[in-house]
Amino acid sequence: MTMLDIEDHDNDALPEGLDDENRLKPKFVRRVVASLDDGVDDSTYDLVGTLHPADIADLFELVDSEARAPLAAAITDLLGADVLAELNDYVREDIIEFLPAGLVAELAGQMETDDAVAVIEDLEVADQQAVLAELTPEDRAAIEDALSYPEETAGRLMQRDLVAVPEHMTVGQLIDYLREHGDLTTEFWEVFIVDAAHHPVGTCQLSWVLRTPRDISLGDVMTREQTLIPTDMDQEEVALRFQKYALISAAVVDTSGRLVGQITVDDIVHIIQAEAGEDILRLSGAGEGDINEPIRDSYKSRVRWLIANMGTAVVGSAIIYMFGAAIEKMVALAVLMPIVASIGGNAGTQTMAVAVRALAMNQLTQSNTRRIIGRELRVALLNGITIALLIGVAAGLIFSNAMLGVVIGVAMIINIVISGLAGVLVPVILDRLKQDPAVASSVFVTMITDSMGFFAFLGLAVISGLV
Repeated sequence: MTMLDIEDHDNDALPEGLDDENRLKPKFVRRVVASLDDGVDDSTYDLVGTLHPADIADLFELVDSEARAPLAAAITDLLGADVLAELNDYVREDIIEFLPAGLVAELAGQMETDDAVAVIEDLEVADQQAVLAELTPEDRAAIEDALSYPEETAGRLMQRDLVAVPEHMTVGQLIDYLREHGDLTTEFWEVFIVDAAHHPVGTCQLSWVLRTPRDISLGDVMTREQTLIPTDMDQEEVALRFQKYALISAAVVDTSGRLVGQITVDDIVHIIQAEAGEDILRLSGAGEGDINEPIRDSYKSRVRWLIANMGTAVVGSAIIYMFGAAIEKMVALAVLMPIVASIGGNAGTQTMAVAVRALAMNQLTQSNTRRIIGRELRVALLNGITIALLIGVAAGLIFSNAMLGVVIGVAMIINIVISGLAGVLVPVILDRLKQDPAVASSVFVTMITDSMGFFAFLGLAVISGLV
């Protein structure tokens, strides 16, 4: 078979509704919507029945909100736990609103505890109670326990289903135990070894179990060094632990050190993606930035940021007003001011983005703050000199005024250095004050770069006798 034949075969293997990039085709989505409009549920069911659960979740996100309830009614049998777990939070709220509490409870009971919690935690209190009442006592107790922990902590994130055995057990006894107890979780990478008080004392990977003679004690083959995750640890810190120590799974312990759950790397992948996107959106003031977020919520989150920026812009305007007479005497100052502010703002944003990321990744700590500040100042100085030479020469030639070129060049160096300093200091100070640097850094850095840029440029113009 030639390479071309292989490629053609792979394309033929794609489901009817997907394109070459594994995305739902617009034509397919329109066919589904048309069948819903015609009220032909069987046709809708046949179309959607060929899709993977993740693609069904994508379909719900692609159709209008008004079509989600009819779509859910038409494919109730296909709307399984896998689909519900993959749905966008806002889209899932739309769908659950139209599902009976018994069905939601049935689906939640089929999920891992962390996925079930993600579904139930966003419901209204009355809806939560209705769904919890339909769950089995065991599932209800597990979910209520998870909901008792703060949001975005290891307690909310962890799975309760795990395998834990005493260290006096042999490899053969462990294998027999796993085979005889059909109610154990079927998805795990390692077995946790615990003492009599249910404190984790080590772990044993499944690969070791399969390759070790049956008569060897688990205490002789287990790894005693392990990374334990407290239930109250923030999920971002949990993700950093997984990344730093290359973990596949980790034990979660309560305040007394007892094993209460585990976190696996598949959950961490979602956390890393969510936290990274969250920081970028916060820096821009776009709120959650979810395209499925209600318009009113998007408006509220964004308008606050714009109002704050308007307030900081007033500071820059006040400085311009102070030098109004100088600007009237030399129009070139008004022409060049936006360049000073723009380049300074971009320089500050670059440094701020680096600093916020370094803080989030635990690369910028109290141990190396001075060194990082010194590094960013040197980078800013080099950038400032380079830009100053370019803009200084250009301004001097264009306006036939060498002093104007010197003034804007020096002002550019001052502003870029101050921008670099602000870009690293503002996030660090906010972090030391236990505030999220991704939320407020941009407002303060923008105010500093704009105001100091105007002040340096216009002030030097007056001091040098240019005006």
